[in-house]
Amino acid sequence: MQRLTHWIDGAARAPGRDHWLPVHEPATGAVYAEVAAGDAADIEAAITAAGRAAPAWAALPNSTRAAWLEKLAAALEARIDDFAHVEARDGGKPFALARDAEIPRAVANLRFFAHAATQFASESHHGEAGLNYTLRAPLGVVAAISPWNLPLYLFTWKIAPALAAGNTVVAKPSEITPASASLLATLSGEIGLPPGVLNVVHGIGAEVGDALIDDPRVRAVSFTGSTAVGRRIGARTGAQLKKASLELGGKNATLVFADSDWESHLATLVRSAFQNAGQICLCGSRMLVERSIYASFRERFVAEVLALQVGDPMDPDARMGPLVSQAHHDKVLAAIARARDEGGGVLCGGHALDRPGWFIAPTVIDGLGPDCATNRWEIFGPVVTLQPFDDDAHALALANAGEYGLSAALWTRDLTRAHRLAAALHVGMVWINTWLMRDLRTPFGGTGASGLGREGGMEAMRFFTEPKNIGLSLE
Repeated sequence: MQRLTHWIDGAARAPGRDHWLPVHEPATGAVYAEVAAGDAADIEAAITAAGRAAPAWAALPNSTRAAWLEKLAAALEARIDDFAHVEARDGGKPFALARDAEIPRAVANLRFFAHAATQFASESHHGEAGLNYTLRAPLGVVAAISPWNLPLYLFTWKIAPALAAGNTVVAKPSEITPASASLLATLSGEIGLPPGVLNVVHGIGAEVGDALIDDPRVRAVSFTGSTAVGRRIGARTGAQLKKASLELGGKNATLVFADSDWESHLATLVRSAFQNAGQICLCGSRMLVERSIYASFRERFVAEVLALQVGDPMDPDARMGPLVSQAHHDKVLAAIARARDEGGGVLCGGHALDRPGWFIAPTVIDGLGPDCATNRWEIFGPVVTLQPFDDDAHALALANAGEYGLSAALWTRDLTRAHRLAAALHVGMVWINTWLMRDLRTPFGGTGASGLGREGGMEAMRFFTEPKNIGLSLE
């Protein structure tokens, strides 16, 4: 039985109380590994190590920290297949998706913020009141708490800017998918990253996450996960006046207008709903379609969904794998049952697959309006609803229904309409005639129940630093 340990002060470390948690393989449901079940004592050791390493790491020239990130990126890139195997086994995602998209994106995260470190600049102002310049110093020890759906992709999205800005990190990956973070920590040791700069502590939130968030030596918390947990973290950090970046859930709308070239982009529309079995916060789980094309769109869309190959993550033909855990599998099935109770019509899917593991058939539901739970609550699985709209105003009202505000996608040839509606959508990100097109320089995040703050680009570098303005009289 493989055991995944903590990584503290540059070395693998077993949990202090010798407690371990099972790690399951979603494609079979079997336990294949154990991960350290950390506690407050393990967090104490990690924060102490990070605090000890912080002054020297912060004192390095930005270019030197950038070189360390480049070195880690190169080491990761050399083992893309190994990490893709880990992600496929740990999270149930297709190996090809991990190899061709998610692990390369993790490499890109490290490289992007290596370059950001060398380009990050302070501001200066003059001409109004003397000469002012702003210093941006690293905070010290920061916490990164990453989710199970895109394990290494989002783990690196947090640690890279934190390290680039001169902080040391205590990171907590999800205990459901801990393997890639453990492997990256080992890789950091192999390249010689100074001890204490990157620490990884595993365990459940109540025992590890809370201890990490509550420690006064931790100066900022970057969290990606559910809205419920994000609200709880926000309350804890708010009470301490501690910086927090909260990237939370979504119930994203995809607006398809009659004038769009939707037939040519049907594969992208299906992918936007079902990539990673719908377990991406940016998936378009509400498909809003102009009424004049609704019937034809529904027929073609359902046919394309039925053609999706669902199978073992290592099957090269599989486009969708299982859900990540038994608990999440049961939660999604309960959401489908609720949709039926609300009067929704299941056009395809709607059931678990009769095979080992936690597979659910890709599911399309129609006949439900904007006020039902199915169209307001995040399901985070392979479930999409279809709703017709009559005109631009109706489309906008449907899209803005609910408390989430993460992202939306607009499909239309009318760019005047596209710009007008994009400005009126209550979300943090809008794609026009595409989906998940990411420029890492842009701010990433949402509004309302979708979170607080922004990640990405210089937004992340600013989050992980403290500004200090210095004013000089010129008289």
